[in-house]
Amino acid sequence: MTGRLGPVLIIGTERSGSNLLRLILNAHSRIAVPHPPHFMRYLAPLAASYDRLPAAAGRARATADALGLLRRHIHPWPHPVDADRVLAAAEPGHGLFGIVAAIYDEHRIAEGKARWGCKSTFMVDHVADVLAVRPDARFVWLVRDPCDVAASAKRAVFGPSHPYRTALLWRAQQDRARAALDAHGPDVVHLLRYEDLVSNTAEEVGRLCDFLGEELEPAMLEHHRSADARRTAGLAQAWRQAGQPVTNHRVGTGRTGLTTRERLLVDKVTGPVKESLGYPVDPAAAGTPDPSPLAVALGSAWLRARIEWRSARNDDNYRARMRRDAYVRFLRLRTAAARAAAPPGAGGRRHQAHGGSTA
Repeated sequence: MTGRLGPVLIIGTERSGSNLLRLILNAHSRIAVPHPPHFMRYLAPLAASYDRLPAAAGRARATADALGLLRRHIHPWPHPVDADRVLAAAEPGHGLFGIVAAIYDEHRIAEGKARWGCKSTFMVDHVADVLAVRPDARFVWLVRDPCDVAASAKRAVFGPSHPYRTALLWRAQQDRARAALDAHGPDVVHLLRYEDLVSNTAEEVGRLCDFLGEELEPAMLEHHRSADARRTAGLAQAWRQAGQPVTNHRVGTGRTGLTTRERLLVDKVTGPVKESLGYPVDPAAAGTPDPSPLAVALGSAWLRARIEWRSARNDDNYRARMRRDAYVRFLRLRTAAARAAAPPGAGGRRHQAHGGSTA
């Protein structure tokens, strides 16, 4: 089998097993998949601010912002990344993702591997940007029962917390992933269900390797023994399972982790999409009334307060997450201030020149 060199990107929704899949892929001798700082999620909305600058200055600013995000990452990368090498490698006209790809390439080279991967599921919003820069990229659409995703999100620092909001996000992101599969075909987008991955691990990882043009390696089935897995498991409560063998005991957690009303709400919001992916929908869901915006807001605030309290007590990377969030707020405020100070009608270069689509 001849291995390909294109990057591997996991797309879908958080709390779907992407950390497990990252560690499985990273255990391969040819694939380097560091924990993602979510470059595109945080920086793509700022792309217009880079466009307003002269080309070289815009690229330098975007690179500096990306590396600032990396320095504040909640799961620090093991190798330093040099800004000058990134700027030299990122071709002008390749947009923000060109810079992101150059950063990941730096990590790949330091790891001594042939290709890199990214587990930022938010890249489902940037499939076109990726393919414009790396037409050899491959996407793994990882999907999980939305009720189980919502049950996990209720306790995790990642995601919208409230099951209703989680369901809306899940539906939107699966729609985008489906559109990518329809547009580019199964040779570019591989659909993988979490439930199948944890129940038939060797078979599903083998199919995934076939899709990627790689050989299945035994280390992929023993991912939990890696130093990366042990380190990940020690950083945050939400990642504790990273240091354990693959198990299917988290399949069906929505039955106990959600109330009956929450489960029916998730099924109502996600219904047709959920069924199309092979998950049953409760017939009673259709008659469940939607919650009021106030109820969702208050419920979200209560869940978030509990989550943050637990994280502050239990997560070794809690302070790192606070620093990261403060840095993102700073970038947004700086962008807003620059926009307010710009003369009327100031536009700058075409948006595609640095940011591509931010949809």
